[in-house]
Amino acid sequence: MKGFLISDNHDSLVLLRLAGIPGVEVHGPEETAAALEDVLANRPDVGVLVITEKAAAQVPAMVKTLRERGETPLLVEIPDRHGSMRQGDFLTRYIRDAIGVKIE
Repeated sequence: MKGFLISDNHDSLVLLRLAGIPGVEVHGPEETAAALEDVLANRPDVGVLVITEKAAAQVPAMVKTLRERGETPLLVEIPDRHGSMRQGDFLTRYIRDAIGVKIE
């Protein structure tokens, strides 16, 4: 299985291409949605779909659906060179929302 990147910026695209992971640069929700649909429909060999946080934020419903279906490709959100958009307690909130347990 291969990896593929959907990025909202050129820097992340170049970096992952240097690591051997192909991808596309998208701008706006329409391009992001089209890129996601293209990967799902035309690239059955993609096992890990990497998407920058800003690109994922442009199509939240598609990202949620992809995560919930539990099939490949595995969706991984990464920050760009400017840092993460997530708050520091992201993982704690994620666990609390997913299973209803508060971790302190």
